[in-house]
Amino acid sequence: MTQQSSDNALAGKRVLVIEDEALVTMLLEDSLLEIGCEIASQASRFQDAMAKANTLSFDVAILDVNLNDQQTYPIAAALVERGIPFVFATGYGAANLPDLSRQAPVLRKPFRLRDLERALRDAVGGFNLH
Repeated sequence: MTQQSSDNALAGKRVLVIEDEALVTMLLEDSLLEIGCEIASQASRFQDAMAKANTLSFDVAILDVNLNDQQTYPIAAALVERGIPFVFATGYGAANLPDLSRQAPVLRKPFRLRDLERALRDAVGGFNLH
């Protein structure tokens, strides 16, 4: 049973999921569908993620900070360049993220559904890239 948010602010939002852990990807995708989002695509490798971040059409991205031992800050920069909001997902604290990331909500792993929903709402609703 789908439990969509009361105001459906996230309903129909297309999300790019960039995550290297298969189980986390599946959890994210299931959670996104539960809150009414659509999965635009997913990527687990840096080059694939960068290509998708630069070319695909989507509303918001969830970006794992550490993708197969490679930091994803260049992907974040590409998203900022395109004006597409994103959420950083990390098992570490936000204090370790670069200045660029301070503009983006941080989803701490492990996460709860309400944390994911809040981070996405902050990204699409209050994220100012300009």
